[in-house]
Amino acid sequence: MALSKIIQIAWKGLNRNKLRSLLTMLGVIIGVSAVIVMISVSTGTETTIKEQIQGLGTNLVFVQANFSRGGPEREGPPSGGLIYDDAFAIANGINGVAGVSVEQRSSQQVKAGSVIIADMSILGTTPDFPQVRGITVADGRYFNQTDLEHKQKVAVLGSSLAAELFGATSPVGQLVSVGNTKLAVIGVMGVKSITGGVDYSMYLFTPITVMFEKFTHNEFERMFGNRVRMIYVQVESVEQEVPSKMDDIIYQIGLLLAKRHKVSLDSPDFVIRTQEDIISAQEATSAAFRNLLAWVASVSLIVGGIGIMNIMLVSVTERTREIGIRQSVGATPNDIRWQFLMEALLLSLVGGLIGVLVGIGGSRLFGALGSMRTVIAPSSILLAFTSSAAVGIFFGYYPANKAAQLDPIEALRHE
Repeated sequence: MALSKIIQIAWKGLNRNKLRSLLTMLGVIIGVSAVIVMISVSTGTETTIKEQIQGLGTNLVFVQANFSRGGPEREGPPSGGLIYDDAFAIANGINGVAGVSVEQRSSQQVKAGSVIIADMSILGTTPDFPQVRGITVADGRYFNQTDLEHKQKVAVLGSSLAAELFGATSPVGQLVSVGNTKLAVIGVMGVKSITGGVDYSMYLFTPITVMFEKFTHNEFERMFGNRVRMIYVQVESVEQEVPSKMDDIIYQIGLLLAKRHKVSLDSPDFVIRTQEDIISAQEATSAAFRNLLAWVASVSLIVGGIGIMNIMLVSVTERTREIGIRQSVGATPNDIRWQFLMEALLLSLVGGLIGVLVGIGGSRLFGALGSMRTVIAPSSILLAFTSSAAVGIFFGYYPANKAAQLDPIEALRHE
């Protein structure tokens, strides 16, 4: 029997009980849409994290303190990893380094005229910070090495903070009170999108030497002196033809710090990572989470498949006499098998198509109304749709085969 004829007969069979067919497809619709929505949420989260890491800057190497090592018997810097001077050692001792930045955060009251902002984020950093983080100075200038070395009481304001403190007036040349210290404003940062969950437009930037001297009031912080948790190293542009250049610079940084800290590379008190390392680790975690979500959503597809098998078995029982009549006028067991298998396949395919539309719409609605970003992956649509077809074939084969094996004489006697 021609395929078109089989499809036509199967479609007529489903149309006899439209409501039952729709309810049977519901499990497939829910399963397919759940797979698409779950994967779009996971993909959106992964994309957001990747953009945030890349938004920190370009060609970055992160040197982080490793607090698992250390002890009073070790010479060199205090136990716990990195110190402020390590950043300058890297900048001056490693070829291929475009910039180095270290950061120390604090929270202080900021006052300008009659405007007072409590618990404002203060960031002590180094002159290379704008270059390393990819932020421009829109007005005035950023502090330089001389300001850093002489502990000049200067400040650069984030764009939103400048507007909040001074309105439309340029703050360059004005004074702001940070805690009990007055700082001269020498610049205003350009607009920068939120990076890594941090809104730098609401930060006040000052030399890290001023931060250590004026805004380190906590006894714990004083005990740790000029130690820092992270050093950001920007490597000069690396051509794709020489990927080993980045690895070579990382190795040189490791050797330099190991020598300064008097530790071995086998047991360092620091950890060196690249943006790609962090992205790869995050992608691995996100992939595992995404697969888990996909498997959870697939349970709905399996339930939908069981529903298809159940209804098809009922249909075979209800239409036993019809099957006998068709066999008596020349339909072969294979024709009967294909008819009922096609009905199951149509239920799953139509349900899968509706599920794809619901999943795409649900993903967009979830992203628009919720706080989590969603990104619809074309692969998830293909996966969900093909899975629905596979479910229809798998769960529809047994009822179809049972119908094909009916004895024509017994089928005709069935009431």
